[in-house]
Amino acid sequence: MHIGILTGGGDVPGLNAVIKKVVNLAAAQNHKVTGFRRGWAGPLNYNPDDPDGSQRWLMALNTQHVRGIDRTGGTILHSSRTNPAKVKKGELPAFLQNGNAADEEAQMVDATAHILSVLQALKIDVLIAIGGDDTLSYAARLHEEGVPTLCIPKTMDNDVYGTDYCIGFSTCVSRSVELITRLRSPAGSHERILFVELFGRHSGESALITGYLCSADRVLIPEVPIDLDSVADFLAADRAANPSNYAVCLVSEGAMLKDGERIESGEADAYGHKKLGGIGSQVAAAVLKRTGIKNMQQNLAYLVRAGAPDALDLMVAKNYAAMAMQQIEKRQFGLMMALHDGRYCTRPANISTQGVRAADVKNLYDPATYRPHINAVEGLPMFLS
Repeated sequence: MHIGILTGGGDVPGLNAVIKKVVNLAAAQNHKVTGFRRGWAGPLNYNPDDPDGSQRWLMALNTQHVRGIDRTGGTILHSSRTNPAKVKKGELPAFLQNGNAADEEAQMVDATAHILSVLQALKIDVLIAIGGDDTLSYAARLHEEGVPTLCIPKTMDNDVYGTDYCIGFSTCVSRSVELITRLRSPAGSHERILFVELFGRHSGESALITGYLCSADRVLIPEVPIDLDSVADFLAADRAANPSNYAVCLVSEGAMLKDGERIESGEADAYGHKKLGGIGSQVAAAVLKRTGIKNMQQNLAYLVRAGAPDALDLMVAKNYAAMAMQQIEKRQFGLMMALHDGRYCTRPANISTQGVRAADVKNLYDPATYRPHINAVEGLPMFLS
């Protein structure tokens, strides 16, 4: 068979491990693998009428190409947030500028017919998409159009609906705990309140689990609106109770004030998302105004994306890849690889579009004090959710 593979959305540690495992297993089974470069931008920009001029959007993959890639972070295929179902007219490749039906009001083009023609021209038998809910939602669309697809979930936020675990989450938490522990030194030396902003648009799970593990004083998540006066008073008391006279507050980038909105900036991407960030600074400014206590601010951002995956993300990445190849051998498509209650399983490809995955506030968080609060551990999976 001819297998296509791509990575979309933000990069996470573990993507290269998936690619390597797929390629090695495919080679052992005499399958061919072609990588699309830059996510869905690959097939969007490939011109079947000019295959020689379109090679930069493809990457032929064999065992020699992938020999050492699992030791590094990122993705050798590169990535983008392209959504072929909603492409601005001006961002279409030149050869597609004419002849596409568009929504005149939104000035958007659905280029799915072109994507289907590319897959047919390249004789792709099955397409493996690795990404978050946005990337996987378009893979599900292609499955509905008759393309054999398989989905592998990845996000730093662990927020893809339908699976308990996404590639990248463990490394995100491990790296966050390490960096926050280091940041305690300057916070304590200068007797300040440390505000650390982390990933988390709709789900505060990465901040919540990180806060639980590194014993942060307060953790602010998207699921619970923030009362600034209460948070300020809590942090002032936390600082006073600390022999080193400092406190630590973690803030999910998607956290919101009471009666407020998420802090977003820039133009919305192809999936309707604007860039998040800034809520940590807003909370810090409000706490300074109320308490007079100086603070330090740090946005971990790309630091938790950078570098090689930890052991757990290597494990899940390779196992999701192995599962995907097993589905190919069984000719079972339209599925997402998943973990549920600590066990590997498959789910329908479109399950990522069926809901929003959020942190388990009832069992893992105390909204009144803005702290992780684990009611019971027995019976829960390893990552408590």
